[in-house]
Amino acid sequence: MTTTLEPGSAAPAEAGATSGIATIAEAAAALRAGTTTSVDLVNQVLAVADRLDAATGMFLDRYTESALAAAEAADADLAAGKDLGPLHGIPLGIKDIITTAEGPTTAQSMIHDRTALAGDAVVVERLRSAGGIVMGKLTTSEFAIGAPDGWSGMPVPRNPWSLEHSPGGSSAGSGVAVAAGGVLGALGTDTGGSIRIPAAYCGITGLMPTFGRVPKSGCVPLGFSLDHIGPMARSAKDCALMLDVMAGYDASDLCAIDVPADDYSGALTGDLTGVRIGVDRLARFGGDAEDPALPGAFDAAVAALAQRGAEIVEIELPFYDEMSTADWVIMLSEALSYHRPDLQSRWLDYGSATRRMLKQGALYSAMDYVQAQRARTVGVQALNAVYETVDLIVTPTAAAGAPAIDALYRMAAAPGKGLFSSIYTGYWDTTGNPVLSLPIGLTAEGLPLGLQIAGRPFEEALVLRAGDAYQQVSDWHLQVPTTSVAVVA
Repeated sequence: MTTTLEPGSAAPAEAGATSGIATIAEAAAALRAGTTTSVDLVNQVLAVADRLDAATGMFLDRYTESALAAAEAADADLAAGKDLGPLHGIPLGIKDIITTAEGPTTAQSMIHDRTALAGDAVVVERLRSAGGIVMGKLTTSEFAIGAPDGWSGMPVPRNPWSLEHSPGGSSAGSGVAVAAGGVLGALGTDTGGSIRIPAAYCGITGLMPTFGRVPKSGCVPLGFSLDHIGPMARSAKDCALMLDVMAGYDASDLCAIDVPADDYSGALTGDLTGVRIGVDRLARFGGDAEDPALPGAFDAAVAALAQRGAEIVEIELPFYDEMSTADWVIMLSEALSYHRPDLQSRWLDYGSATRRMLKQGALYSAMDYVQAQRARTVGVQALNAVYETVDLIVTPTAAAGAPAIDALYRMAAAPGKGLFSSIYTGYWDTTGNPVLSLPIGLTAEGLPLGLQIAGRPFEEALVLRAGDAYQQVSDWHLQVPTTSVAVVA
């Protein structure tokens, strides 16, 4: 059973039912048609946050005054003929491990010096230069790894489809805010699935770009060799519009790779003729955790891709278990290397769930870390061989819908990967390939289910083209939870 915010609110959306929450593309068109203004859009998302923030915990900090001032400036520029592109005047949210000029970056923790991380991250600067309106900082798990437990007084994000369930992590507030209409697009980060998990659990679309495609300067690290910054929004088209601005080399990021960015939104033809898609259902790993609704929803989505012209072939991801384990070993080892000084001197200033996660890194030796990196190399080579026969690979994002929050706490308190064994995301962080998660249906409880589309390195354009092609013949990405408020452009 889902829990709604107001007695008597409507039941969860039926299959095919859609809402009035605007996509970025729709809002951009309305701005240029003169049927809305940026100030209107900002006021509409502020109204959503006023109504839902206390219950869903989407925002850690809201920049109301500066956002309204930026919206007024955006409207004046558009009226004067100065158009910065599709993001001009669009309300966006930033995960609170990415720096912004308006306020401190806390990583939802008591540890960080609030004055140490200041100014816009490169990716925020790019969004702002394209006219994006920064609405505030969105909640996350502490340092993108702990389970939010509210011990520090910071908000605990909850899934707007059911307040007893997790929205996924660690880009939790980003998933919640986009799903409920508190922003039209958001930034997330992904190290073990932290864009794609909340995208799947909250019924939205999220893209993890190729490792090195989007600069990470100004982002608090979790795993140095695994971290990605990516867009989260209602649709693949919206993610493409954001990536058009975000992508590109910047020398300030030592992990950035100097490969020319594509015209991502221009690649959305809706046609998949000649595209070979490899399918791996991964049911052998989900086991009893797989939701009964997933196989039917997944097969229907694959059939829709075929209807758009794709050729479907069955494949099996090579070294799946080894690569997923390598992601865990590398992530925790690199996280401990960053946090060790503070853990030694300020142990009790970390949340208990974060401490439990980080201390697992001490159980891995240098030999384990090196062996994980060696496995990573072998796995990437084997995956590249698969991509010689297919253009894209499709899998579920997770075996089931969002877990209950109390189950998430039990997972955080237990050794090992826990619930992550039923989440199919870590493999791709290890390889670094671009991966899009999009919604494909609902469980019997009314919780969203997700599908992943993975491409070759730096082929985000094809990944987004496939996601958009599916969303041209489906409307799962337009459905909203009962807690949401329509934002009509």
